[in-house]
Amino acid sequence: MTETSALADAIARSFASREPRHAAVSPLHALGRRQLSGWEVLAQSVATTAPAASMVLLPLTMLTHQALASGLIAIVVATVFVTMIAWCTTQFTRRMVASGGFYAFVAKGLGTRAALAAGIAMAVKYLVSGALSLYSGGLAVITIAALCGIEIRGPATLAVYLVIAAVILVALLRGVRFAALAILVIEVCSLVFIIGLMMVSGVESTPLQPLPEGGSGMWLPVVLAALFALAGFESATFIGPEARRPMVTVTRTVLATPIICGTLFVFAGWAAWSGHADTLVGAYLHGTSTGVNPAVVALLHIGMCCSWLASSMASSNAASRLLYSMGVEGVLPRAFGVVHSGLRTPCVALVAAVSVLALVASALAAVGARPDWINVTLRVALLIAYVLVAASAVAFLSRIRESTPAIARIGCLGAAIGVAAIGFIVADHILDGRFAGLVAVVAVPVSATLWYRYLSRARPASLAAVGIFDSPGSEDVLPGSGAFAENARGDMALVGVDHPGAEQR
Repeated sequence: MTETSALADAIARSFASREPRHAAVSPLHALGRRQLSGWEVLAQSVATTAPAASMVLLPLTMLTHQALASGLIAIVVATVFVTMIAWCTTQFTRRMVASGGFYAFVAKGLGTRAALAAGIAMAVKYLVSGALSLYSGGLAVITIAALCGIEIRGPATLAVYLVIAAVILVALLRGVRFAALAILVIEVCSLVFIIGLMMVSGVESTPLQPLPEGGSGMWLPVVLAALFALAGFESATFIGPEARRPMVTVTRTVLATPIICGTLFVFAGWAAWSGHADTLVGAYLHGTSTGVNPAVVALLHIGMCCSWLASSMASSNAASRLLYSMGVEGVLPRAFGVVHSGLRTPCVALVAAVSVLALVASALAAVGARPDWINVTLRVALLIAYVLVAASAVAFLSRIRESTPAIARIGCLGAAIGVAAIGFIVADHILDGRFAGLVAVVAVPVSATLWYRYLSRARPASLAAVGIFDSPGSEDVLPGSGAFAENARGDMALVGVDHPGAEQR
């Protein structure tokens, strides 16, 4: 009875309320808001990790480094750590919806400079890892063509990458729902291929030769491979404004992704330990020369190709939303904030993101190698972002007085583990005479500081806009049921009735 009466009163007030002088709109209103289902959000998040491809690469790392039991433990530990970071992330997704992901969350916890550092780290992660996925997917396409008797060499190789990039761009520009459904179908098919092949493969195969031991020992490559393979759960946060129930579906997806992928990777680790992965790894490395049926080799490369291309598409999607947010804020050129009027996709940001992926993948194809410093830089950048978001969760909840001992412990522990992992990677590589990790650790905060100083002089207003998030507009609130006032950016926004200058609408 009370709820019915309150609803009736609200409806009655709506007829008596005047039209607002200045309509309040969400800063993210140009996107196609409230259209993605929970399954589509999950597809975006899971596909970013390329689980099917990782289920082959993790056993490959374990077998070649002879880290079977220790490798399996490393996968479990990596899953626990990433789940801790995911839980810290949900402290934000339960309270706000932002297309900037970690970049916007860190702004609320640690401020603008830390947010810029997180934005740089996330941009590096998604643009470069998307390019590496595109490069690997292109190699798989070339391998599949060779199995069919078609040789692709020279300039034709670059054409393969450009065609794939064009297809990805068209799918992403077509609409976020179309892209999400395409990602879902591709990744499900690739997972069915890989899991099925792993289940039916025998335990007899040609033993793989271990790599020379170096640095910190055999288990480190497995730890790093598992950690990076699990990265991607946070991509769901970038499409939050486009989800139907963002605070529910994004939160569930962020927590579910590392658990789902971690379970798949533990299964792959078990397959490596028990010998069920030997045939697939041998087929991946040596094709039919190990006696594997050509059909198995073809299916393996098809599955991995689908997984890599889905990951590249999902990474492009996430990177475009990050660039879009920065464009809307004025941190990057405003052109990145342009949205296609009909398709409701950030067209300029998508073109820029896919172009970077195509350029890097083509360069790698021309060189014919994947430099080690790229992998190290990606892992360090990812860990920096994880440390920042864990620390931000603690600071943010403490400031709004919603912190609990569990949140404080998990956030601090996650940040400490991340810092220790960064230090371990840097120290290990320095001992081997490699300095890419050290350069990455220094470059991210230095770049953020220089960027901050430039913005403070050239566009100081943009610094106040960092960390925008989706908010109700006038059309989202029943007339007479909300109070609106200007926020720090000078835009009309929903506020409490006791806010100074609040106008009831």
